Amino acid sequence: MYFHGAVNFTPYREQFKKLIPNDDMYYLENYNASEGFFGIQDTREPGEMLLMLDYGIFYEFLPLEDLHKENPNTLTLDEVELDKNYALIISTNAGLWRYMIGDTVRFTSKFPFRIQVTGRTKHFINAFGEELIVDNAERALDEACQQTGAVIREYTAAPVYFNGDESGAHEWIIEFEKKPAEFERFVDLLDETLRRINSDYDAKRFKDMALRRPIVRKAPEGTFFNWMKERGKIGGQHKVPRLANNREYVDAIFKMMELVG
Repeated sequence: MYFHGAVNFTPYREQFKKLIPNDDMYYLENYNASEGFFGIQDTREPGEMLLMLDYGIFYEFLPLEDLHKENPNTLTLDEVELDKNYALIISTNAGLWRYMIGDTVRFTSKFPFRIQVTGRTKHFINAFGEELIVDNAERALDEACQQTGAVIREYTAAPVYFNGDESGAHEWIIEFEKKPAEFERFVDLLDETLRRINSDYDAKRFKDMALRRPIVRKAPEGTFFNWMKERGKIGGQHKVPRLANNREYVDAIFKMMELVG
C-alpha cells in the first residue's frame, strides 16, 4: 500500500506502476498539511476523499470567482454545492483563525462530504477569461498521455499574450519521461479535452478569436530539477508551479534551456 498526497497523483501513476509492477498494489490519497489533517480516501476507487469533520477544524469555503473581492462571502458546509471550486479556509483548535491554506477543492458528494483537491489559489491561468485551473490541466494531460502512450515527468504552463493580429495562447513546457507516439496528436488531445471540460476555455477557443491552439515545448531531461535547484526549491515541501497567470516561470525555464542547449 502506498499513501500519497500534496500533489495530484494522476501524472505519476504510470511511473509508479513501472517501479512497482504489481496489480495488488493499492494507492491511497490523503490530504494533510502543517495546519491540519483534512481528508482521507475511504474507498478503493481513486479521485475523492472523505472530509474529516472531527479533527478540531472548522471549515469555510470561498467561491473561487469571489476570491479577489474585498469582502467576499464564505460558505459553511450546509451551503456548498457540488462540482464548484472553492478556496479552503480553516479555523483550528491549535490557534489558526480563518486561515486560507492556498488550496482549492471541489465537492463530489454531500452526506458524506467528499472532496477533490483541484489546485492552488495562486496557480491558474485567466489571462483571457478562460479560468484554467490545475485540475483541468491534469485531466487533459492524463487523457492526452493515455491516448498517445506518453508519460510526463514535470510540466508548467503560462499565457502568451496578444501580439498584433495574432490571438493569445497557452504555452506549455513539458518534460516527458516517455514522449508521445504522435506529438501533434498529443497537443490536439490536450486542447480538445480542455475544451470539453472547461466551457470558458472552449468559448475563448472559438474560431481562435481569443485563444489559438496550445503551444507545447519539449524540455530536455533534468530541466525542471535543475530549475528548482537553481531557485533553492529542492525537497518535499517544494513543488513545480503548474500554472501561472504571468510568464515569470516559463521565461526563466526557457532561459535555462537556452543556456544548456
